[in-house]
Amino acid sequence: MDIKEVQNLIKFVAKSGVSEVKIENKDFKLTIKNKPEYVSAPVAAPVAVAAAPVATPIAAVPQETQAPNNTPAASEKEDDSKYVTIKAPIIGTFYRKPAPDKPPYVEVGDTVNVGDVVCIIEAMKLFNEIESEISGKIVKILVDDATPVEFDQPLFLVEPL
Repeated sequence: MDIKEVQNLIKFVAKSGVSEVKIENKDFKLTIKNKPEYVSAPVAAPVAVAAAPVATPIAAVPQETQAPNNTPAASEKEDDSKYVTIKAPIIGTFYRKPAPDKPPYVEVGDTVNVGDVVCIIEAMKLFNEIESEISGKIVKILVDDATPVEFDQPLFLVEPL
């Protein structure tokens, strides 16, 4: 089984919602475990619900103040629509550089071509080079170095050439 097959299997497991997959062959054993996403969601929901009814009578004035602030935020989102997003093809740990003592693959403002390596994602002790699927200029780096990323999580915003 090559790396592409393993990556495709990881993608499948992430999308399917299966909690664990085991494959055994003559040469190797492979186990993919998927963490349940429901663990942290119930904790955050009651706090937000409890705060909303209490703040409703008081928040009437700040909401009016926030209305003009929503306009620039909306225009920023509209500006982002002209960019192409490079997303994580697998679950793992995001690294911007090939080694701690090396420079990052890309910085904001750098131009990338199709096939250029933009980062590494470590999954199951395998370091997978992530290549750009578009030519353009890096506008924004959306993930901090050495942080975990999920499948299909946005990593970079690229302005196409």
